[in-house]
Amino acid sequence: MSQSASQAAAFYRDVAKNRRLWTIRDEGGFPAPLTSDGKRAQPFWSSLSRVEKIIKTVPAYAGFEPFEVSWEDFLSHWIPDLSKDSMNVGVNWSGSRAVGYDLSPENVVRNVQYYINQTTG
Repeated sequence: MSQSASQAAAFYRDVAKNRRLWTIRDEGGFPAPLTSDGKRAQPFWSSLSRVEKIIKTVPAYAGFEPFEVSWEDFLSHWIPDLSKDSMNVGVNWSGSRAVGYDLSPENVVRNVQYYINQTTG
């Protein structure tokens, strides 16, 4: 399993278990960098410690602060807005350049929901 694949799997499991996720913001708002496929992606992480590590180790995100989002708020507000803006969701980006999988908002919901269904039987 690749590093990005294991980070994505951890994202789905953690978000399903804790029902919350994090992104980052600064005075200019939330970042949505252009990715290698030419689409914008907003990064989200499954734990506060992952966000804090990115802020500390990735110079491009040094001025940002963690921003917590409940799973319910993500479903009702963030997903519709991300979809409307044709943006992807970056899941648990990691490493010195903060890279990883970028998925459609619908795929992120489907994958997290799969893990939620596994835990609720």
